[in-house]
Amino acid sequence: FNGQNLDGWRYYLDDHAVGMEDVWSVRDSLLICKGEPMGYIWTKQNYKNFHLSLEWRWAPGTEPGNNGVLMRINGQPRPLPRCLEMQLRHQQVGDLYGFHGMNLAGDPARMREVKDHALGGHLRGVRMVETSEKEPGQWNQAEIVVDGGNIRVTVNDKLVNEATDAEVVAGPLGLQSEGGEIHFRNIVIRKLPD
Repeated sequence: FNGQNLDGWRYYLDDHAVGMEDVWSVRDSLLICKGEPMGYIWTKQNYKNFHLSLEWRWAPGTEPGNNGVLMRINGQPRPLPRCLEMQLRHQQVGDLYGFHGMNLAGDPARMREVKDHALGGHLRGVRMVETSEKEPGQWNQAEIVVDGGNIRVTVNDKLVNEATDAEVVAGPLGLQSEGGEIHFRNIVIRKLPD
């Protein structure tokens, strides 16, 4: 994210009559998502192994909602695509998911599996160890390292989750629109060797 515009990003929204600029905008170097309708923006470039850092906050004075960082997006566009996700939902920040059959494993005590989720199809999840999310309206910072089948998530300088056996495929990275205004800044993606 260059802090000025949405060059380098594409979008998908559940309501096809709504344009990207109706949901996603740039103001004061912030990437702002209104949260409705459901969908996501994604990078024009594909990433397999990478280090992603970003900052986010729920819009000050509003109720926090749901959102996520989408990784290795593949398959046909739909409201929740086939991908891996690092959850940004309030009080669940750092949970990891694989949607529509994307493989993911982790500590058996923190695993979750749903075979017929309305939006995510066959999903697998690894819950975070403990929250390090700040109060709504304050800026949070995340570091996500995806290297082969391994994923490591740090939130506000605290390791909150690790997963293994993640499906390895090159795909775009994305940010969701899923309820609640959310702001992003300082989004930096660095490719790692295959």
